[in-house]
Amino acid sequence: MNFSEFNFNSDISKGVKIAGFREPSPIQEEAIPLILDGIDIVAQAHTGTGKTAAFGLPILEKIANSEVEKALIITPTRELASQVSDELYYLGRFAGIRTLAVYGGVGYGRQIALINKGVQIVVATPGRLRDLYQKGKIDNFNPEIVVLDEADEMLDMGFLEPVKEIFEYIPQNRQTLLFSATMPEPIKDLAETLLYNPEYISVVSDEDSTTNNKIEQKYYVIEESQRDDAIVNLLESEDYDKALIFCRMKREVDRVAEHLKALGFNAEGLHGDIEQMDRDEIVKKFRRDKIEILIATDVAARGLDIKGVTHVFNYHIPFDPQSYVHRIGRTGRAGKDGKAITLVSVEEFKELKRIQKDVGAAMELAVLNVDGGEISDEDIESLKFKISSIDVVDGVEDIIEKLECKDRDEMLKKLLSYTINSERVGTSDSIGYDRDETDRLYKEYLSEQKATKRKKGRRN
Repeated sequence: MNFSEFNFNSDISKGVKIAGFREPSPIQEEAIPLILDGIDIVAQAHTGTGKTAAFGLPILEKIANSEVEKALIITPTRELASQVSDELYYLGRFAGIRTLAVYGGVGYGRQIALINKGVQIVVATPGRLRDLYQKGKIDNFNPEIVVLDEADEMLDMGFLEPVKEIFEYIPQNRQTLLFSATMPEPIKDLAETLLYNPEYISVVSDEDSTTNNKIEQKYYVIEESQRDDAIVNLLESEDYDKALIFCRMKREVDRVAEHLKALGFNAEGLHGDIEQMDRDEIVKKFRRDKIEILIATDVAARGLDIKGVTHVFNYHIPFDPQSYVHRIGRTGRAGKDGKAITLVSVEEFKELKRIQKDVGAAMELAVLNVDGGEISDEDIESLKFKISSIDVVDGVEDIIEKLECKDRDEMLKKLLSYTINSERVGTSDSIGYDRDETDRLYKEYLSEQKATKRKKGRRN
């Protein structure tokens, strides 16, 4: 089948042709006819399978043919709202269809004005949209089609109650479409509440219901002090086009981004404390291949739909299994292969085992052999970055005087040698421990934990 068989309006067909669409993906082939027929649907498919076009093209077709006037798409994040709005604009621009992304972090005025002037498609985040409805700012916006995009991510981010409240402001005689990568019980309950006699579509096989089996998944067991060296060595050894590195905290994102940039990598950080305009610019550069490595927190990267991400690196293992699924779902998209690589310390082994159990992830323990012995230019830059990041402790001047060292150059050499040996810069010949060593270290860790608990028990 090809897109010409849908018999879209000529203006919509022109947008489809210029976008380079030839054959519809499975989710598009199943969803588009049902949506054109006005049927509510619940659709399950992995991210990156063409979901935006699956609901977007029939919506554009209906607007172009004056079957409906307005549509609303609710997305979990600002980044996804911008992406969906942009994609629908480019597909529908020859039909003169206007789209608008609505989210927090920017002023209300322009958003309210454009909605009330009659923009046809609004793509919004739940928080800002609920706020606008509550304040009576968009009473005249009555969408005839409503889409819940990435519904499981909205659940994870705590947006289910705001979504339910939004639907109290929307007319009942509407068509409702729900798209989600996974189908936890709360999402099934939501579908039963909001949709009318929906058709259920799934292009996810039973064995592939949690993680995409086209993603090669590896993990490296490392010491905590090895994370920076490990991520650098992995980036140098992997043949990536675009890479996403996930960190747990914003300050970690900033530090890792600065570290990689100091070593000459084309990298940028992305997190919630960065101004929205700057965040949009960073994502745009990453999408256009002007940035090769994006370091981000989970919240900042949720919903990112960027083509060509070949590798996902977990600098730290995520806090919960579902976050792992969302993280690695940024690669292996649109039927392409991808790699997900996780750094894990012995202390984090419990979290790793929980992820393997809960999501059925086929994660392979790996060891990376690297050149050891000689200190490379990259090692020197890494060492320089680490030293420059150290805060000078009060009283150091007094210590220097008391040492009474006449040859300060010799003292500097000794201190650098000590740092190199302790950090193992340029001396390690591998990243990660093999199975036997990993099992040994984990048993030692468990024994230490038991001993600590016994000591606490005696004190109490």
